Amino acid sequence: MSPEEIGQNAIAQLNKRITNEVFLIIQNNPELMLEYLRAVERDGLDTVNKIIGKEVKTSYQLINVNDREDNPSCTLIQSHQKFE
Repeated sequence: MSPEEIGQNAIAQLNKRITNEVFLIIQNNPELMLEYLRAVERDGLDTVNKIIGKEVKTSYQLINVNDREDNPSCTLIQSHQKFE
């Protein structure tokens, strides 16, 4: 396997869980978590989580795969779309 293929395979694995990683950053950062909770109070949980998920997809220019993560390690979300 070439170095390029190794890198591509590692990136593909990260893309499948990138949303969980972003939410973990929010969850583990006191300032971001406070802002997240304020946004949830103002806009609702589903709306805030959908917007953050779309921001992840847009920022990394990802494409949905026909699969969801139904057991993320982050407690802020119950599931998330996987990307390629």
